[in-house]
Amino acid sequence: MSFRDNLGTHFLLLIAAIIWGTTWAAGRFLSFGIEEQSNASLDPATSAWLRYAFATLAFLILFFFRKSSQGFRIVPPDRESWKFSIWLGIFGTMCYQLFFMHGMKWTAAGDGSLIITLNPVFTVLLASPMLGQKISARMALGLLVGISGAAVVIGWSPNTEIPFNHRLMGDLMIIFATLAWAATNNLTKMFLSLQKGVSALEIVVWYSIIGWFMLTPWMAIEIWESGVPEPSIAEWGTVAYLGVVSTVIAYVLFAKGIEAIGPTAASSYVFLVPVFGVLGGWYLLDEELGASLIVGFTLIVFGVRAVQSESERLSPD
Repeated sequence: MSFRDNLGTHFLLLIAAIIWGTTWAAGRFLSFGIEEQSNASLDPATSAWLRYAFATLAFLILFFFRKSSQGFRIVPPDRESWKFSIWLGIFGTMCYQLFFMHGMKWTAAGDGSLIITLNPVFTVLLASPMLGQKISARMALGLLVGISGAAVVIGWSPNTEIPFNHRLMGDLMIIFATLAWAATNNLTKMFLSLQKGVSALEIVVWYSIIGWFMLTPWMAIEIWESGVPEPSIAEWGTVAYLGVVSTVIAYVLFAKGIEAIGPTAASSYVFLVPVFGVLGGWYLLDEELGASLIVGFTLIVFGVRAVQSESERLSPD
């Protein structure tokens, strides 16, 4: 089908990209605040826990709507599914959210949204030990170019109002978040390859809920140290946006896009996420724009495309 025939699908994918892009400004706002509120009242783990409280509620509503028509299951069906879901909860929810929220406390939203674009590169890199996929010379070159782009963003960011050592700390945490998400991608592939008849959406629901419980001790530690927070209306709204719109609705839109036009075409919209991440940081948080962000983004995208194309070429499928 032509682009015009799938115009509605492409519009939904664009909306998903915009939502995921603005997630970075939202995370920065919750973790650090804005000029008038330089210290946010919600600590990082508490923000992440509240985000997934909203997400879990939204997933439960989705479960009741899909239960009868599509056989949607709210819990894993067997022991092996539980094992994968627990590991996915560790990496896909707990580790990713903790690194993401703590990273946003220290670095700019635009910088972080560019660095996370390395996710496909790290996915292929981790596929070597996890899935037995070989790393070719072209993949290694793509990895080097992509990391060079991240180095440009980290070293020459225009957001110099944030001290360099703060940005470095935050950017490193975003890199760890990227690695956690790459591990999640590979674990999901391994889970689906078991051919247990589970859907990707069911897997996301399972590890999101499990990861939410795993975030509870981290939230409890923050409350023990800082006291019970009193979020503002803006913070409650931001948490709800991250939990319901970014975590649930955007994923459902993206999944529908994959079903309609295929994973390759749909995945191209992921490259729009950092664009909207930078624009969101500029418009919502008064972050700076600069040539280094363009150079870094170009290098990262070039490296990612090189790694992805080589991975597809070498794939036995």
